[in-house]
Amino acid sequence: MKLRSVDLFCGVGGLTYGTSSTGIEVIAGYDNDAKSKLAYEENNPGTRFIPQDVALIQPGEISSLYPKDTDVRILMGCAPCQPFSTYNRQPRNSPARSSKMELLSYFGIHIKDVMPEIISMENVPNLAKEPVFGQFVDLLTELGYHIDWKVVNAAHYGVPQSRKRLLLLASRLGQISLLPPTHDKDNFITVRDRIGRLPKLEAGETHPTDNLHRSRSLTELNLKRIRASKPGGTWKDWPKNLLPEAYLKPSGQSFKSVYGRLQWDQLSSTITTQFIGYGSGRFGHPSQDRALSLREGALLQTFPEEYIFVPKDTGSEYHVQPIATQIGNAVPPRLGEVIGESIKAHLNI
Repeated sequence: MKLRSVDLFCGVGGLTYGTSSTGIEVIAGYDNDAKSKLAYEENNPGTRFIPQDVALIQPGEISSLYPKDTDVRILMGCAPCQPFSTYNRQPRNSPARSSKMELLSYFGIHIKDVMPEIISMENVPNLAKEPVFGQFVDLLTELGYHIDWKVVNAAHYGVPQSRKRLLLLASRLGQISLLPPTHDKDNFITVRDRIGRLPKLEAGETHPTDNLHRSRSLTELNLKRIRASKPGGTWKDWPKNLLPEAYLKPSGQSFKSVYGRLQWDQLSSTITTQFIGYGSGRFGHPSQDRALSLREGALLQTFPEEYIFVPKDTGSEYHVQPIATQIGNAVPPRLGEVIGESIKAHLNI
């Protein structure tokens, strides 16, 4: 049976890479970030990256990508989650937020045009509270799809993070469901499991043999702060002279998830697009006085160590934040594997 997929909002290919590893052929990925092309095509050879906004895809265009001998067509994607994220600070009715919310509607438009046998979608849990999600589910029901969606913690499927996601599977071929969890608190993959063997790195340094193992420099004040930080602790462990003025006020007492160190034998916090910033969350290295490196963030996202994000011969001549954004926005490849395995179980193959 020939299973083929198109990946909308593909980014650098986390979902493509994971599903491909289960034997599903991903023939193309769409994304409006042309800078993702290098990583997507380098790590997914034979798969075409199409640098195009999904809002501009013409009727029939996606359908034409599937070879005629395809037995099961899959359309999968993760519409940009920033509009629905708890980290989003834009007003609910802001034009920028509303325009991104429309991307899920475009996903629905392309589903109606293609009518693939199977659909997969991944997003943040807050999406379930939005009217646009209810409209999306109603559309799939009207089109005759059997739907299964749930909010899961990716840690229960082998991702070494506390990362809650909404996963949806839909099929025209019968009832479909996500595979049961593969991990629990007794066998979670930990921070140590994924990054414990990497070479030591100083703040602001790039490792000579891996240009993605690179961390941002820290100011002298932040060096003092991270040295005073305990793994799993908060800024309340610091002496008062290191505290930002805002944290001395009652209103600052709730900011406990920033300026923290990870713990070796626990899950990582959710890897966001800001994981390279020590003050942006609990992204301090468990034992070294720095924030996570790009490579460490990628590994905690379950990308393999050989995954290429920048050309190997560039050294440190690249900007770190765009790469961190690509890594933080990605679907963890391990979740892609789970989605692929769930689809194959549904088809009894």
